[in-house]
Parts: sequence; structure tokens; C-alpha cells
Amino acid sequence: MTSRRLMAIDFGSKRVGIASTDESGQFALPRMVFANDHSLTDKIMEFKEKEGIEKIIIGDSKNFQGEPNPVAHEAEKLKVELEKRGAEVILHPEILTTVEARRLQGQTEMTDASAAALILKNYIETVYNKSHGSRL
Repeated sequence: MTSRRLMAIDFGSKRVGIASTDESGQFALPRMVFANDHSLTDKIMEFKEKEGIEKIIIGDSKNFQGEPNPVAHEAEKLKVELEKRGAEVILHPEILTTVEARRLQGQTEMTDASAAALILKNYIETVYNKSHGSRL
């Protein structure tokens, strides 16, 4: 069984965390943090191509009432832009992943990437393994 390489994005108004799966496709690893600037889409697509990523998961940020957070609208715009460039992109529910990443490791320069890894881990556990058969 071949695994698909996945990546996740923790979208923020200033910083964007990036995570991807390992070669087995089973483990989510924090990779990098990009500034949220005019070059963001290009950087994401470069990483996608270099790493052989087949699917991008963007954290769909909601508040406790289940309504989109202000940043969710900007994340949706990023999704559309990536899709225009041929990427397969899905939104996956997330709440407080950056807070959880800080709780686990403290605030570091990689906190947003760790939050993206939490999004990806949750996606693998709740969606991907169910539809592709878990090997764990």
C-alpha cells in the first residue's frame, strides 16, 4: 500500500504554520512557519511540489459557537487560490490548536507549525485512516 503525502496549514493573520506527513504518511511533523505576506501562496506551492504533497489540509477555524473566526474567511481565500493553481485542498475543523501547541511545548518560533501538525494528526486519525484503512 502506497501512502499519500499530506500537508496541513495553520492559518494566522501574521504567521502560517506548515506541517507534513512523514514518508509513511502516518505521522504529522511540524515543518516551518511562513510569514503571511504576498509570497505565501508561492511558498506553499513550492513546498508542495518539492515534497510531493498530494493533498493540503487547512484548519477550518471556528469559535465555540461553531461560527467562523475572523481569520477563517482569509483561510478560505487561500484555499481558493491554491485550488486555482491545481492543488487539492480541504478544510478540516480545528479549534484552539495554537493554544494546545503552546500548552504542549511552550511558545517557540515553531508553535504555528506544531499547531499545523495537530491539525494534520487529527485529520489522519479521524478522516484519512477511516477512508484508506489504518496501518497502525
